[in-house]
Amino acid sequence: MLALRLTRTAHLAVHLRRLLVAVASAGTGFLLLCALGYALSHPDTPGAAALRLAWCAAPLAAAVQLAVAVARTDPGTRPRSGLSAIGLGPGRLMAVSATTTALSAVLGSVAALFLFLHLRGDLTGGPPSGRVAADALAVGQSLPAPAVLTLLVLVPVLASAAVAHTLRPRDPRPATATAPRGYGRFGAYGWGKARETFGAYGRFGSRTATVAIAAGSGTTGAIAAGSRAAGAARVGAGGTLQTQASAPRPSDPTDGTAEAPATPQTLDPQPEPTPAPTPHSPNTTALPWGIAVLAAGLTVETYTGNASAAPTPGTAPSAGVLVGWALTALGLALAGPGLTHLCGRLLQAARPGALRLLAGRVLMEESHRIGRPLGVVAAVAAAAYVAATVYDGDGPAFGPLATLGALLVAGCTVATLLTAAVAAKHARADTTDALLRLGAPPSTLRGAAAVRAAALLALFGPLTLIVAVLAALPLDH
Repeated sequence: MLALRLTRTAHLAVHLRRLLVAVASAGTGFLLLCALGYALSHPDTPGAAALRLAWCAAPLAAAVQLAVAVARTDPGTRPRSGLSAIGLGPGRLMAVSATTTALSAVLGSVAALFLFLHLRGDLTGGPPSGRVAADALAVGQSLPAPAVLTLLVLVPVLASAAVAHTLRPRDPRPATATAPRGYGRFGAYGWGKARETFGAYGRFGSRTATVAIAAGSGTTGAIAAGSRAAGAARVGAGGTLQTQASAPRPSDPTDGTAEAPATPQTLDPQPEPTPAPTPHSPNTTALPWGIAVLAAGLTVETYTGNASAAPTPGTAPSAGVLVGWALTALGLALAGPGLTHLCGRLLQAARPGALRLLAGRVLMEESHRIGRPLGVVAAVAAAAYVAATVYDGDGPAFGPLATLGALLVAGCTVATLLTAAVAAKHARADTTDALLRLGAPPSTLRGAAAVRAAALLALFGPLTLIVAVLAALPLDH
């Protein structure tokens, strides 16, 4: 009920994004039902039917990705302070978001079922309509209810599971490695990592005096108190050095100063640890893996494309080509955040001005939001180039179902990228307002946005073209 109330009271933009999820679910469900109808109409060719069903994985993945992007930008399920007191903690909000996604996807699946039955003529009792009736509608045959139900619940189940996994509550505490404990100074247990150096005992007095000067009034009496505290230092049971420098001292009427009681100070006798090197950004660590998966995908596609014959009219590429394209798309998706982060770094190279510096910093900050959708859009653009190269002239026929699948994949990926861009804009709204309050002209912000778009196009454009040409070579024979 809470998910229904949040769905009903949402803004118009939220409703439009959820409607996009329903449309994507409807198109994907219709393609799955058409694959089932083709299998029922051609029982003697199970391999071709299985290949058609496998090619439905592309729009299915695109629909799930869009559902996750829409769930991330849903303001109704965003964690806020104070909601845990009324039972709306992060776990409950995650469940509400997954339920809302499932409702939108179920609505689309029901629409797909009604459309499929209408084209078959089951609802009107008339003859079938459309070019897909001969192969994909299984006219005159009864549909197995378990198979239909299984195919229609794929999108709602996978989308809600992906949303629940993405928005699951995480422990905010950073995972730190526990240092091995050993015997430290004077046999105290627990400080065996850092070794004592010569002259450390001399530093204790100076550090204690500094603490006393900071706690006192800054006069010579405070310095004397620090010197007395240096001689009264003692080692505690836990290996820490405790001093009496901050003990309350009665005011001295001769010097005219009065020290306020200060909180006890506990000094660590170890030397200051050397700060650990800053780890690489998580957006750049996946870049080598993305390049490796991309190279593997192009290798698989080249091998399978050269080993098999060219696609004949009315048939789809082989399963090996499908695996190669899937690996290529996965490689570009993994490398997208790293490439976006690299693009931001390149913008700030060679003594940048304010415009390039602002654009580069924003790209580095937003690389985890828009990098992966950018990689997926690049993969889809490369696949569109390959399809335009292979499916032209005397190539295989590009039927209505293939057109529907291509439109679904392209539309879902572009909508996901736009949704991620809007979410990134909302995330940096406070920074934008601060810049405007400091006097930054709006033209500078628009110029930085144009520089970011041009930089991404200059990086991802040639990369997409290179991947597309390499992917089309084994199929163009």
